[in-house]
Amino acid sequence: MHPNRAFRFADDASMLAFAAKRGFAHIFAGTPEGPMVAHAPITPFDGAFRFHVARGNPIARHLAGATLLLSVSDTDGYVSPSWYADPMGSTQVPTWNYVAIEIVGTARLLDDAELTAQLDTLATLHEPRVSPELPWTRAKTDPAYFDKLLKAIVGFEVTVEAVRGTTKLSQHRPHEDNVGVIAGLHRSGNPALAEAMAR
Repeated sequence: MHPNRAFRFADDASMLAFAAKRGFAHIFAGTPEGPMVAHAPITPFDGAFRFHVARGNPIARHLAGATLLLSVSDTDGYVSPSWYADPMGSTQVPTWNYVAIEIVGTARLLDDAELTAQLDTLATLHEPRVSPELPWTRAKTDPAYFDKLLKAIVGFEVTVEAVRGTTKLSQHRPHEDNVGVIAGLHRSGNPALAEAMAR
């Protein structure tokens, strides 16, 4: 994470809330086969996060009992010094703004009931947002077909042992520079980062 204190999240609770809302992580593990990463949806659960991967994913056999790093990021983008109030200044250089957190914890293998609950939670969190008029639930799926799919994945719970985060949104720049950066981001097609800065 970025060492500048100006870019830190307010507290652990806000970082964990960010991860829960984002709902997707890059999950890194050091394995005997070398470093590996999985990309998976995550769900919060009682001070931990749960996720699942395909049983055939090479990383799956290394996760139980391993210390993992979950990297959760949201919006990011290039910032041109030409957007600053004084774009010709001799000390102006490009940078990259972003919002990201890292969660470190030990993974525990989920049993079938816990894995099913993780899948149900995933749908409960996201279906109302993307399909409020016709939300999917497990009850709509043939039980035998669901059981077949369940056997093809494996789930894990990661207890949060450490969390750190960065909100690098030009907080160290003068207000007039930020106004220019926000406008530049809108012009260059990155409204999500512009809105994050404006907040």
